[in-house]
Amino acid sequence: MGGERKRTGVRAATESSISIDFTYNGIRCKERLKLKPTAANLKRAEQHRAAILHAIERGTFDYAVTFPDSPRRFKFIAKPGAQYLLSEYLETWVEGHCKHLKASSLDDYKKIVYNTLIPAFGEYALPDLRRPHVREWCDLQTAGNKRLANVQSVLRKALQDALDDDLIESNPLFGWTYSKKAPPKRSDDIDPFSVEEREAILRSCRDPQHKNLFQFAFWTGLRTSELVGLEWGDIDWIRGIVRIERALTQASDEPEDPKTVRSARDVKLLPAAIDALKAQKQHSFIAGSSVFLNPRTKERWSGDQPIRHGAWVPALRLAGVRYRWPYQTRHTYASMMLSAGEPPIWVAQQMGHSDLAMIFRRYARWMPDVAPDAGMKAAELFDKKVAEKWPKHAQK
Repeated sequence: MGGERKRTGVRAATESSISIDFTYNGIRCKERLKLKPTAANLKRAEQHRAAILHAIERGTFDYAVTFPDSPRRFKFIAKPGAQYLLSEYLETWVEGHCKHLKASSLDDYKKIVYNTLIPAFGEYALPDLRRPHVREWCDLQTAGNKRLANVQSVLRKALQDALDDDLIESNPLFGWTYSKKAPPKRSDDIDPFSVEEREAILRSCRDPQHKNLFQFAFWTGLRTSELVGLEWGDIDWIRGIVRIERALTQASDEPEDPKTVRSARDVKLLPAAIDALKAQKQHSFIAGSSVFLNPRTKERWSGDQPIRHGAWVPALRLAGVRYRWPYQTRHTYASMMLSAGEPPIWVAQQMGHSDLAMIFRRYARWMPDVAPDAGMKAAELFDKKVAEKWPKHAQK
């Protein structure tokens, strides 16, 4: 009969890979070959699988040699008593996440794996790492709880994936996080700029494009990555809004999706923000792509660091304004809106917060008292002195 011959244990997995499966030591194994599933490559994969089955039958098959990048290789130790080190597993694990994480997140993972986890725990055999090992290491660190939590989070996820792949019997970090007993913080990191400081910063910008960027930041509350990723096509001049649907960080070469689902949003353009855009038109509008450019390179800013060192720090120094990092423009926007009495739910939507809890938790002190007479009804009813002073209220 006509038609394509059916291949046992070999199939096209994606447009660029072929999946083969076989049984080894009583365990069904599936691996992918980085080959386009053409007829010729499918035949090659079939031959490769046949060679694997032959090696298994003869007792010469070495999983780690045949599939050196596969996490499953840790299941099958070629030499009795041998153990794969945690460093080997972590390297394979983090590289395997390249296709599943945004560039910025992957960069953070790699820094933690290569700069922290492997130096600290790499010499342990994968099944031998225990919670006390992590606790002892954390006890010696001077970093704060947030940094330690980030490190443990990556290690916990790596170990959970190892557990899911049957490489270890349990995840020692499951349901547990080390944290130091730290004194209460004196204050949070919110330190907005005053009206005088904002004006001084804008006057002190060395280039008009720097001024346009910072004025827009003060009056929209956008994150630095969102400012960098902004394009002229995102501006709706008729409706007076800007659509936030991409962000560009230092670690990524191309714009990515915003930080969270709520981060993709429409932000109302207030007059000062519109003025900044109109002033910026002469510098980048004709090109039709990025709104804000690095005047030195004539191209899109490559991230927050060039903005900080090339524009932000010089402006603050010249203005004589106490240094705060550029993200404080976002906090400044929130404090301005709330101090003016704008609805907190509207501010949360403008800033891309997931709910009102963030607004109340972080910016409550800038909110005017929405009910200045709150409590007076009870006082008028049950406090004789108050009732005598406001007899009409007491009679209600």
